[in-house]
Parts: sequence; structure tokens; C-alpha cells
Amino acid sequence: MSAGADNGSTDRVAVITGGASGIGLATAEHLAASGHRVALLDQQGDLAEKSAKELRNSGYAALGGQVDVTDRDAVDAALTKVRTEFGPIDVIVTSAGIDGDVPFVDLTLEAWNRLIEVNLTGTFNAVQAAVPDMIEKGWGRIITISSSSAQSGAPNRAHYVASKGGVIALTKALAFELSPLGITANTIPPSIIDTPMAQNGVKTGVVPDLDALATMTPVRRTGTPDDVASAAAFLASDKAGFITGQIIGVNGGWYL
Repeated sequence: MSAGADNGSTDRVAVITGGASGIGLATAEHLAASGHRVALLDQQGDLAEKSAKELRNSGYAALGGQVDVTDRDAVDAALTKVRTEFGPIDVIVTSAGIDGDVPFVDLTLEAWNRLIEVNLTGTFNAVQAAVPDMIEKGWGRIITISSSSAQSGAPNRAHYVASKGGVIALTKALAFELSPLGITANTIPPSIIDTPMAQNGVKTGVVPDLDALATMTPVRRTGTPDDVASAAAFLASDKAGFITGQIIGVNGGWYL
């Protein structure tokens, strides 16, 4: 398990979509280390439960569940289970997402809709399902995981870039609407992070070799899930109460 910086013990409930591996799992580990009861939701239900069990074995309160974020009924049911097990939701981290690589002229409407459905509508589903608890408490943290490609653009990824750009815009809209109610909303757009998704991209030729990409980064390394998780854990803390509507780049200096 990753070592997380303790931002002060808490007894809050955090839901992490895409929580079975990569950035989502690292975020769950950091939040658990700071005292959160964490729910790891992922389309890979068995892996989510396995990851949650490892957290429980380390002494943390964690549960895992299978959820397709495009299925609103499934999202609502999963969050109802979280409330039954742990109580109202204080923090939502939306890490669930998929990638795509196809020239724009070859991009089908089906592929376009699928990326938007998972990355943008999935984020909407998870956040909207969790927000009523935060409104009732007068405190909450919304942390979305977007992408630095939404800031820079990227070839052969029009659908992915558009979906993540939508996540950034949605987060800013939520900050304006919900911050007066005690709920902050911020987004983290990582650059290349060494995750299972990135490694799969390397294998399929969609993503260049990560060591080669590291030479293009001012800090001269690729990012790790812990790099992103550390930022997310801070944004979830009381210390980040005056930060909202922000794009917190965790990118090694690629986009200064």
C-alpha cells in the first residue's frame, strides 16, 4: 500500500470511482491513511473488492463494488450501499475513465458517444448522486480527474480531449454553484502517469515509451499514481477550504 501524507485524522466518507487500480486506488489509499472510510467503485468489481480487502487488512475502513458509471441506477444503488455501510458521503473523487486513439476523420459517432458517456456523463452521474449528502451537511469535496490533453490538445484523441475538457468545464460550473453551500469543486488534469491504462497504451502503440516521455518532462520522470493522489488528498482536506474551481495540474511541468 502507498504511504499517504496524513492531513489530519477525519471520520469522513469518500467515494472513489475507478478505485480498483491506478490513480483511483492510490487516492483511496491516501484518503484511508488520513482517516476516511473509503468506497472503491469500479467496473472491475472483483479487483475493486480485492483492493478494498487489502485496505481492510491494513486496518482501514474500506468497501469495494462493481459499478458502471454510465448506468445511473447502478451508481445510485452503489452510493445507497455506501451510505448504509459508512454514512453520508463527504468526498467524491471521479477517476473512472477510458481512453481512445483514432484519427478524427475516422472517428465514429459510436466511439465519440462512448468516450463522452464514460468520461463526462459518468462524472456527472457520480457527482450528482453524491452531492445531496454534502448539501445537507454544508460541507463537501468534489475532485474530478481530467487530463492535461484537455489543456493542450492531442492528435487522434478528439473524443477523449473533448470529454476531459467537459470535465474541466463541469467542475468550474459546480464550483460556482456549490461553493456557497460549503462544497468545493476542483479538477486534477494529470500528464502521463505510470498506470495500468498507460502501460496498456504503450503495449498497443497508442502511447510512446514512458521513459522517452520522461525526457520531455521538466522534472525528468513520468508521474506516479501517488503524485496525483497526494494532490487529491490535500484537496479533500479542511486545509483546502479556500480552493475551488481550480485546475490543479499534476504534470511534472509539462504545461507551465
